[in-house]
Amino acid sequence: MSAVRARALPEGPVPVVLAGARGHGRWHLNNIRRLADAGRVTLAGVCELKPLDEAELAGFTDVAQSADFGELLDRTGARVAIVCTPIPTHTDLALTAAARGVHLLLEKPPAPSYAEYERMAAGVAEAGIACQVGFQSLGSHAVSHVRDLVRDGLIGDLLGIGAAGAWARDEAYFRRAPWAGHRRLPDGRGGTVDVVDGVLTNPLAHAVATGLALDGATGADDLTGIRTELFRANAIEADDTSYLELTTRTGSRVTVAATLCAERPDEPYVVVHGSRGRITFWYKQDRVLVQRADHGPEESVHGRTDLLENLVDHLTDPSGATRLIVTPASAGAFMRVVEAIRLAPEPVALPADAWSSLPAGGGDGVRRRVVHGVDGLVAASADTLTGYAELGASWARQGQEAAT
Repeated sequence: MSAVRARALPEGPVPVVLAGARGHGRWHLNNIRRLADAGRVTLAGVCELKPLDEAELAGFTDVAQSADFGELLDRTGARVAIVCTPIPTHTDLALTAAARGVHLLLEKPPAPSYAEYERMAAGVAEAGIACQVGFQSLGSHAVSHVRDLVRDGLIGDLLGIGAAGAWARDEAYFRRAPWAGHRRLPDGRGGTVDVVDGVLTNPLAHAVATGLALDGATGADDLTGIRTELFRANAIEADDTSYLELTTRTGSRVTVAATLCAERPDEPYVVVHGSRGRITFWYKQDRVLVQRADHGPEESVHGRTDLLENLVDHLTDPSGATRLIVTPASAGAFMRVVEAIRLAPEPVALPADAWSSLPAGGGDGVRRRVVHGVDGLVAASADTLTGYAELGASWARQGQEAAT
C-alpha cells in the first residue's frame, strides 16, 4: 500500500461516495445534499446492498450505485468516501478506500477491536490519505471553549469529569440490523467476528469521546485504568445500561453513566468538576453552563464545524493550515475503551423487578424497556463520579457479586 498516492483533487466540488446510506447514513446523505447545494461536494456514488430509489436520492443526479465498494470507487473516481456501515466492516472498507488513495470520513466506532483499529490506522497512514473519525460532537467549538476555561483556572483545580446519557431505544431498535445488540457474530467459518455494539461504544459513544476530549486524554497511551459495569435490561447480547470509569495518565478521572432504558429521555451532557465550580456541556446542543462560587450562572451557545466540511477544507486548503478535527490517533483512548468492553465479562441481565416494559409511543405495538430509577442514577453518577453499585442500585451490587 505504500506505493499508493492519494487521488488529486479536482477543480470544483469534491466527488464523494457514501457507503451506507440508510439508518444513520440518511444523516450523511442530507449533509452531502447541504454541502452539494453550497458547491463544496458532489455525490458521485452510493454503496448499498439495495439501491436507493428516486425519492431517497431527491436532489441528486447521475449517482452511481453498487454493492461493491471498491468497484464503485474505481468507477466514480471519488476523492472522499464516507463509511457508515456495520461496525465489523469498518476496517476492511477503510483499507479498500486507502488502497485507492481515497480520503475517508469513518463513522464511530472506527473499529470493533483494538487490533482492527491498529490495522486500519496503519493502512491509512501508509497510504498517506486523510482520515476523519466521525465523532461529530468534537466539532463543537464548545470543546475548546470549555478546555480554555479549565486551563485558565475559572473553576479551580480539575477534580474530574462525569458524563451522563439517559436515552430510550425501543425493542425494534435492537432488531434494525443483524449486528444490532450483539457483541460478536458467527463469521461463517466456524469462528466469530467482533461487533461490540453497546450503549458506550455506539449510541452514546460521543459521551465517552467528549469526556476524554475535555480531559485532553485522547491518545492510546493516555489511559492507565479502565473499569466497567455492564448491564442489560433488553433481551440482547450487548449492554444497554452501563458505567465506565477511566483513570488518565495525569491522574484525573473520567466517568460515563449511560442507558438506553431511560424513564424520561433527555439530552446527554458532560460535567467538568472543579474545586471552585463546575461546567456542564450539553454536547448535542453546543450549550455550556458555568456555575461557580460567588458568581451567577453563565450560559453560552457555540458554533460547530461539520466533520465532512472540515475534511474537505483540510484537503483543499492551499496553506495546509486546516487540521483534521478527529484523526485516528485522537481516537486511540476511545478504542482502548472499546477493547476493554470487548474483553469484559458478558453484560449482566437485570432482574425482572428492575425494569418494566412500556409502549414505545409510536402506536404500532412496539415496546421499550425502562429501568426503574435509572435517570436519577445516571445524573447522580455524573455529579459524584461514582458507579451504579456505589450509588446503591441493588441490581448493580448483585451484578458485581455475580461477576466475582
